[in-house]
Amino acid sequence: MTSTLTFDTAAVTRALTNAATAASHAPSIHNAQPWRWHAHDDHLDLSLDESPALAVVGLDRRLAILSCGAALHHALVSLAADGMHATVTRLPRQARSGHLATIRVDARIPVEPAASRHLQTIAWRQTDRHALSGTPVDADTLRSMAAAAESQQTLLHVLRPRQVLDLASASDHTRGDESDDQAELREWTGGTRTLGTGNADTVIPRGASPTTVPGRPFGRPGDMAIADSRDRTAVFAVLYGPGDGNLDWLRAGEALSAVWLKATELGISVLPFSSTTEVTATRETIRHLLSGLGHPYLFLRFAVLGPDTAGPPNTPRRPTGQTTEHR
Repeated sequence: MTSTLTFDTAAVTRALTNAATAASHAPSIHNAQPWRWHAHDDHLDLSLDESPALAVVGLDRRLAILSCGAALHHALVSLAADGMHATVTRLPRQARSGHLATIRVDARIPVEPAASRHLQTIAWRQTDRHALSGTPVDADTLRSMAAAAESQQTLLHVLRPRQVLDLASASDHTRGDESDDQAELREWTGGTRTLGTGNADTVIPRGASPTTVPGRPFGRPGDMAIADSRDRTAVFAVLYGPGDGNLDWLRAGEALSAVWLKATELGISVLPFSSTTEVTATRETIRHLLSGLGHPYLFLRFAVLGPDTAGPPNTPRRPTGQTTEHR
């Protein structure tokens, strides 16, 4: 590695700017993109965006931090593809409120082919709520995605058929709990949001998408209806870990990014189920699926992409100027 003192400081500045831009493509709860970057000479500070604009609708704090973790991993992928070695301090001591991590560039490194491939994959990654192909996900693919999660100190547990039905029951219960929160859900779905956040009509299937595990209804009765005959080739899994604090949720977000990029490169679609972990009672119920081994962070559905599958359009994104401040 080469010390940052021996190469152009402008290159570091460009790399940090590129990292913040790449991070803007990370998956996030309701596509809220609840992160804020502060760029300094040789480092980026990542904070949870607690501005009034995003506080109009209350986001689940755990999932907001998880979203920031995904952005953190995207930023690190970008720096590696720019040939920059970076160290990360998560939840720095004596940090201001909402400060989640600091990325510091400290050396030049060779650009590995895998780093360039991951950066390209960031642009391809998307949430796929459409119907599935009939090809099952093979065991080697599942092991590769589990390894990607473990590289970020988070575990991926593949659910057995009986556990999938338990998850379906818990998710259906969550949908009932959300019945009083449809006004909040409407704030994040449909139409065109001025901040470039939320799920626009173009990325939400117009018809019902039958599935064993129901997801968010997006204000449309029948969406994601329960029907176990339509996704028998899908695999349901849960990201989990031993803790339930901010650091655990941040690392879970990094794992989500790593798993999703790996899945995309292997031709696997990913659909997250965040609503099941928003309700405390449901989250505790789901812990039993893990036999008490850990806390669930997020459920994921994996499925093989069909050869003619046309993914949805890219979701809207906030301008980088709204998420990044240079000092």
